[in-house]
Amino acid sequence: MNIKFLFKTLAMLTVAAALAGCGAIVAQNPSGKIKPVNAVADNPEQRLMLKGADVVAYFTQNKYVQGNAQFRSSYEGVDFRFASAEHKALFDQSPEKYLPEYGGYCANGIVYGIPWGGDADTWKMINGKLYIFGGQGSKDAFFIDEQANLALAEKYWKEEVAGGNSFIQRSKRLVFKVPHYKTGEQLAAMVDAAKAKK
Repeated sequence: MNIKFLFKTLAMLTVAAALAGCGAIVAQNPSGKIKPVNAVADNPEQRLMLKGADVVAYFTQNKYVQGNAQFRSSYEGVDFRFASAEHKALFDQSPEKYLPEYGGYCANGIVYGIPWGGDADTWKMINGKLYIFGGQGSKDAFFIDEQANLALAEKYWKEEVAGGNSFIQRSKRLVFKVPHYKTGEQLAAMVDAAKAKK
């Protein structure tokens, strides 16, 4: 493929997405040290992590709980909601402890260098850390080879995604795929094959 064509395509994708989703670009790329993040604008919050899921509840109750706008905190330019004043206080004492890995993006997406998706109700604690997934299929694909996928996700997060712009990184990796890239159909087939072996 012609490199000029690829750069032109990437530039067009960037402009089109900027025009279509400026709100998401701003919400997902705060100026603090935790960026990019899986956040949305939800008045009054400009960067609401995981659409307001209570990040403390994963650790204290071992379940997904939606936060309440009555109990809010902000950390590093990112907004959080909690189900109770107690959870807010726990977060305020030690926010880093409760942050989801990879900015709350789908851990399986980060395996491919793509900060995208992440459903607050599809998650898993691994070694005391919170990992979010973009649905059950994505979670199942990740756990076909948990250790290899954790290593890949760590590599791409540290080398490409962390501290960068989510939209630019997504655009780059949707055009320039990682060597081990799999389509959604390929991943689904791998999941089916793994389930059939059990």
